[in-house]
Amino acid sequence: MLTVLLVCLSSELRPELFSESRSQSLDRAMNLGLAEDHFSRPVGSFVALDIEQLKMAIEECKRLILELPEHSERQKDTVVKLIHLRLKLQELKDPEEDEPNLRVLLEHRFSKEKSKSVKQTCDKCSTIIWGLIQTWYTCTGCYYRCHSKCLNLINKPCVRSKVSHQSEYELSICPEIGLDRQDYRCAECRTPVSLRGVPSEARQCDYTGQYYCSTCHWNDTAVIPARVLHNWEFEPRKVCRSSMRYLALMLPRPVLKLREVNPLLFNFVEELVEIRKLRQDILLMKPYFITCKEAMEARLLLQLHDRQHFVENNDMYSLQDLIDISSGRLSCSLTEIHTTFAKHIKLDCDRCQAKGFVCELCKEGDILFPFDSHTSVCHDCSAVFHRDCFYDNSTTCPKCARMTERKHDDPPYLKDT
Repeated sequence: MLTVLLVCLSSELRPELFSESRSQSLDRAMNLGLAEDHFSRPVGSFVALDIEQLKMAIEECKRLILELPEHSERQKDTVVKLIHLRLKLQELKDPEEDEPNLRVLLEHRFSKEKSKSVKQTCDKCSTIIWGLIQTWYTCTGCYYRCHSKCLNLINKPCVRSKVSHQSEYELSICPEIGLDRQDYRCAECRTPVSLRGVPSEARQCDYTGQYYCSTCHWNDTAVIPARVLHNWEFEPRKVCRSSMRYLALMLPRPVLKLREVNPLLFNFVEELVEIRKLRQDILLMKPYFITCKEAMEARLLLQLHDRQHFVENNDMYSLQDLIDISSGRLSCSLTEIHTTFAKHIKLDCDRCQAKGFVCELCKEGDILFPFDSHTSVCHDCSAVFHRDCFYDNSTTCPKCARMTERKHDDPPYLKDT
């Protein structure tokens, strides 16, 4: 998305706009208030108040994006700020309606809901939203819902921004610090709380380990990543509202490297070993597909479109992957995909069959492929042999021996090249 936006911006700006120095651009950005974080405070503190100032701020943001180092953190933050400025401009350009269709607040992107029959609960005041008589908004990023009258009272930033900037889990099981360390106040809104429920009940979030008031903690439940990785436990635990949204947004993201966090898990969970072998086989099949016209036309790899990381590596997992492994759903679906892939390579496609191997040690048997269960692969040259032949001979790989001999026989001028 960032690359596409940069291309669009480069077509919008004229070459003469780049003649000024970076210091001049930054000074002008400071004058327009762009150097401040407008989106960590309510809309009332926004510096660019009218449409003309917003347009100038947008132009300065576009200039800074093209001047800052590509893919740097500052450039990414400026892109986010540009999006929010444009949403704010669109909001101010909508004077005909009593309630604008879009509202930008604390990095939330609130969209006015048109549904009148769906019964919802306001995340701010915890009361029912009556769609027939009340206007309400939903954040398109984290799905925070509230009445229009509650918008200006919101003090919780959008969880989507946390997911974008900090895609990692808390991997300690319920890291409690105690109510005294929280000054006997809610960890989020700072409302006084106590375990006796006076003045408000203190409810613990099993993900963060902190205590929250009943407004910020509705006793929602979620699977806790730390308990899965350390105990292989999938029982949902009570979490606060912000943790529930964060875990829901993080659920499909492949950010868990099991071999680093808990490598012993593979010794006790057989399903993990099975899935790891299937993923390794799929990675060995991938080179066949990306060089096969029929496979590309059939888009075989798109069968894993909802788990794209399976065709990129074999050690990263999402929390959804682990939940599906525990329930058995992933094993069934991945085995079916593995069978389809193997059938194309070994039976359906002549081009892929031609890339198979013959065991050079026994020179017997069918054509071999690196993902076959009874084969071994040379780590140096990727030649494939029967597993029994390769280990029984315990000699140098014939292909590696030929390559070494050929290298010694080459004339000196070829060795230099």
